[in-house]
Amino acid sequence: MIMVNVHEAKTQLSRLLERVRAGEEIVIAKAGKPCARLAPLEPPPERVLGRYRDRDGDVPDAVFEALTGAELDAWEGDG
Repeated sequence: MIMVNVHEAKTQLSRLLERVRAGEEIVIAKAGKPCARLAPLEPPPERVLGRYRDRDGDVPDAVFEALTGAELDAWEGDG
């Protein structure tokens, strides 16, 4: 892990981000005191189709019923 001052971070941001993308962590310091860390993001979890296929969970019939007038107004922002 390297430490750079704020001025260097501002002038070298693109280069620092390339290093971060390669897996390196960089600490940004102000007046020699660490104040922030540039670190690579963790990749989002992989989406799996059918993840809940084997779960027991019946959908109630009410889900498929038409909305009442008041519910529809609330949904559309009129109430």
